[in-house]
Amino acid sequence: MIMAGEVLVDEQKVDKAGALVKPEVKIRLLVSDIPYVSRGGLKLEKAIRTFPLALRGKVAADIGASTGGFTDCMLQNGVRKVFAIDVGYGQLAWKLRTDERVINMERTNIRKVTSEVIGELLDFASIDVAFISLTKVLDVAFSLLNAKGEVVALIKPQFEAGREYVGKKGVVRDPQVQEDVIQKIMAFSNEIGLVPVALTFSPVKGPEGNIEYLAHLKRTEHGMRPPLLNVAEIVRAAHTALDR
Repeated sequence: MIMAGEVLVDEQKVDKAGALVKPEVKIRLLVSDIPYVSRGGLKLEKAIRTFPLALRGKVAADIGASTGGFTDCMLQNGVRKVFAIDVGYGQLAWKLRTDERVINMERTNIRKVTSEVIGELLDFASIDVAFISLTKVLDVAFSLLNAKGEVVALIKPQFEAGREYVGKKGVVRDPQVQEDVIQKIMAFSNEIGLVPVALTFSPVKGPEGNIEYLAHLKRTEHGMRPPLLNVAEIVRAAHTALDR
């Protein structure tokens, strides 16, 4: 909730879990009817419905789990087991920590994770990372998947674009820059054997107001060609829906 910007201290958003506050401050939660432990669940929910994805009975990883919104969404959609991986610690929601279907891999750098560490190959992986490009993570995700594995990657333009394109509070507003970032990530994915098969935009903006995108990637099958995705149209639709 903190990292999602859902906690106010004296009516000011605090999004760092380790922030120190004085005892006398007023703390208020932005209560909502979100059916997951964080807003992240809404993002994966849209991917599941839009692409669509069939997750029942599958083994998955939530890369960049944080509070566990994606993990929660996976479980509510029938995933059998989730490896919740995050370099931080103490963030995963208690109900997920105590769920026997969740393997809590906190204090874990995804770059150090192998199939031997996990002990099996994955059917599915979601990626929601911050302060690092997806190009540093997608190859690891690929190595953890079985031959028919799938990925949903959350593309965050603020961590992919050059500094000159990132505005105040780390927000990338230019649709063309967003489109370029998406094309870059999809090209990289295709090069390493993860074919981009679908794309949509997140139904909610990031904490500071960034529009984010969800890419559906599949391990390459012999002779499989990536479909033509109209990235520009999806970016336009995102701005129409979210720039209000």
